[in-house]
Amino acid sequence: MSGFRRKMPVAVTAGPISIWMLIFILLPMLYILFISFMTRDVYGNIEYTFTLDNYKEMFQPLYLSVIGKSIKMAFITTVICLVVGYPLAYYIASKPSKTAAKLLMLVMIPYWTSSLVRLFSINQLGMPNGFINLILLKLGIISEPINFLFSDGIVIVGLLIAMLPFSVLPLYSSIEKLDKSLLEASKDLGAKPAKTFFKVTVPLTMPGIVGCVLLVFIPSLGMYYVPEMLGGGKVMLIGTLIKNQFLMTKNWPFGASLAILLILITLAMMWIYTRVGKLDDLEVC
Repeated sequence: MSGFRRKMPVAVTAGPISIWMLIFILLPMLYILFISFMTRDVYGNIEYTFTLDNYKEMFQPLYLSVIGKSIKMAFITTVICLVVGYPLAYYIASKPSKTAAKLLMLVMIPYWTSSLVRLFSINQLGMPNGFINLILLKLGIISEPINFLFSDGIVIVGLLIAMLPFSVLPLYSSIEKLDKSLLEASKDLGAKPAKTFFKVTVPLTMPGIVGCVLLVFIPSLGMYYVPEMLGGGKVMLIGTLIKNQFLMTKNWPFGASLAILLILITLAMMWIYTRVGKLDDLEVC
């Protein structure tokens, strides 16, 4: 009885969330893994016949190009978010705590609105008669309107707008913990600012950098509504491909195998992160 009483607080606090994760996360994941080895009939129904064809189908040139393009665009988005987010996070971390809190709030305020509303505004700006073309025409930079929509570039802009806070927050968390006395010691020993940055600041903030990469790259890789709205169906990424397999072609087994691929990439990056950083740096997110 005494042992049951000791375990009661743990069961009461951890029990509900454990049941929730079991029902709504673990079991659906196991089902996705299960049907990824199944087949489908001509009507789109799942046939419970074991096969590896769904995973073999990924290696067709068409799907390899979609996967490769998704990785490339996620990589570009991650690099730009890191290049933009690191100086911004460093600037915020250099301010007093009250000022830093206000600046972080300014970073987050645009994301209080629906992401679809923000993407629709980008859609309007990039149209041939949109604000961007109007300014370029007024300045004489272009002679006729340019259609920025339905291109890789506008999709990357949408991914950047969606992912930027997820780069700033882990970077700020890591930079804010930086021991400033080490920077002063480097300066006292005659190191130039650039050398101090690359030899002291970057290594000490590496957990935040890796956290930024993790939090930006993985969602960018699997996101489907950004290329759907800004790409107009002409920019096919792996997230859109998975959505189409489930909702349009009704090929659930192949869609499940693509989802498993994304899960494996996520697990691989999480493993890399545990080798380099600390999961505590993600708590700010």
